[in-house]
Amino acid sequence: MSIDKIAWIHLRDGKVLGARSRGKDTYYLPGGKRDPGETDLQTLTREVEEELTVTIVPGTVAEVGTFSAQAHGKAAGVEVRMTCYTADYEGTLRANQEIEEIGWLTYADRDRLSPVGRLVFDHLHEAGLLS
Repeated sequence: MSIDKIAWIHLRDGKVLGARSRGKDTYYLPGGKRDPGETDLQTLTREVEEELTVTIVPGTVAEVGTFSAQAHGKAAGVEVRMTCYTADYEGTLRANQEIEEIGWLTYADRDRLSPVGRLVFDHLHEAGLLS
């Protein structure tokens, strides 16, 4: 079984924006599961707006890659497949709805992420984008 997710990679000064849900100790990249019939851009825009109260600027969206790993907190064999994008935004970043905290993470924070998030951090670090 595979869980299909879309995520936003927002880099600033060698750090990436992470989000932590209420009652959880693990950080995730902002984003989430696709609703039926949604495109990647529609999912990205909806999820980022719900979680962080900002609007993705459509013409700035660029795919970073797709990463797969064991789904955090799920039964063995359940995999998450996460397609990641960068994009500019409009508005003020603020934790919203199920998000309790947002933070700027470096490669040293890798162990605070879900398994698929760690793969993304490895990729960004190897590319020289993450401190």
